[in-house]
Amino acid sequence: MSQITLTTLNARYIHASMGLRYLYANMGDLQPVTKLVEFNINTRVMDIAESLLLDEPEIIGIGVYIWNANESLELVKLLKTISPETIIVLGGPEVSYEFEQQELVSCADYLITGQADLAFKELCSDLKNNKKPVNKIIHPLPLELSEIELPYAHYNDEDVANRVIYVEASRGCPFKCEFCLSSLDKTVYPFDLDIFLTEMEKLYQRGVRHFKFVDRTFNLKADTSIRIMEFFLNKMNSENNNLFLHFELIPDHLPEKLKKTISRFPEGSLQFEIGIQSLNPEVQMTISRKQNTQKVKDNLSWIRNHSNAHIHADLIIGLPGESIDSFATGLNQLYDFNPHEIQVGILKRLKGTPIIRHSIDYDMRYNPLPPFNIVSNNLISFMDMQRLSRYARYWDLIINSGRFKHTKKVILEGNSFYNFLNLSDWIFGTTGQTHKISLERLYSLLYNGLINGLEFDEKRVTDALLSDYDISGIKGYPKFLANSNNDAEVKKIKSSQRQVRHSGL
Repeated sequence: MSQITLTTLNARYIHASMGLRYLYANMGDLQPVTKLVEFNINTRVMDIAESLLLDEPEIIGIGVYIWNANESLELVKLLKTISPETIIVLGGPEVSYEFEQQELVSCADYLITGQADLAFKELCSDLKNNKKPVNKIIHPLPLELSEIELPYAHYNDEDVANRVIYVEASRGCPFKCEFCLSSLDKTVYPFDLDIFLTEMEKLYQRGVRHFKFVDRTFNLKADTSIRIMEFFLNKMNSENNNLFLHFELIPDHLPEKLKKTISRFPEGSLQFEIGIQSLNPEVQMTISRKQNTQKVKDNLSWIRNHSNAHIHADLIIGLPGESIDSFATGLNQLYDFNPHEIQVGILKRLKGTPIIRHSIDYDMRYNPLPPFNIVSNNLISFMDMQRLSRYARYWDLIINSGRFKHTKKVILEGNSFYNFLNLSDWIFGTTGQTHKISLERLYSLLYNGLINGLEFDEKRVTDALLSDYDISGIKGYPKFLANSNNDAEVKKIKSSQRQVRHSGL
């Protein structure tokens, strides 16, 4: 029977918590009496409490993040009501800063701020030896990465078969972007590369083929990046094994020797998440972000045209000093750079981040509840921020889904941002919904919205939607054309597409 339980609520089942596995790996002589169990935020909190208390643990450690803060509060309150003698220890980024005002922290017994890899075990040892800490809030001393055990052996067979495997070759970030918690680190700390690659070899031998690196600046040191990439390239050369690697890159740093390595990866094996965030130089300066836009453009162009890597570029709505027109200019500019995906996100005020210093000057107002998204500032009203939030949702649903490759080009031709904003306004005005829209209904909304709402050319829209519909997997005649005046043309197009498909062209 376990005496210590480590747990968290993941956003989805497919995510496996690397943080919990670090804690478990470093439990030392307490590992045999420690249990690791994960849930997701869609599980009833009452059921989670029942599962956790089944083993009657003395100590429960809970990892708290922005996506599970509300559920964690509900869980801790319930656990303390049912079993007040159970010691609750909190950790994680959501409770490591500004904890004095958090009800969740007041309900728990202890909080470990920052990196708890070693501190959690130390606290558990003290508690089991009746050495009650003087302070409820525990601030661990800085640790050397060489001191900690790596977590990768504690991804179990189910994780390997069904879940995303997160790995990190380094921690920290040298940049100071004020919206990001990594800006507080100011330094990058690498793990011993030989030891790290040995662990990657073990994961590979166990069958892991999808590695998601969480390093904030994977390409900061090109020699290290190349060695890691070469490790995986050697695997790809040996057999057809469907390896897929995800890295987060600095957008304006791509040395020639790194380009040569990137160019060797086959199609479908490499994805780069590239945080652009804003292309407005004044906004970049305001949030302490250094970025060379010309180098960003050149590097994205090189990756797009000289490699098989998939580019996932990020922009943020709501940064201080960024108006709607300014964001529109940035999005149009980034679209012209031609990444495969542009992720449009809404600014969130993560606890502890320096972005708070702009709250008064820019009248930055945030949702008081998770996910703490910005709701207005001095340049974007609440109503417009609502429009932009819907814009981001529909953008993900339509532009980034991969389902509308032909229609996407029609929508975004010209002024990409405002074309899509007008479409977004029309869809919401028609449906009042941003979620639970079926794919077939989405086709109808795009057809009617583009032709009747935005007055796009009917034939161009019809041709594009039919091309997308033809490869969508939806069977039967497209319902969105039921009232079309162009029925003969539709049948001719469908017949032609069918011939092309079956001819293998």
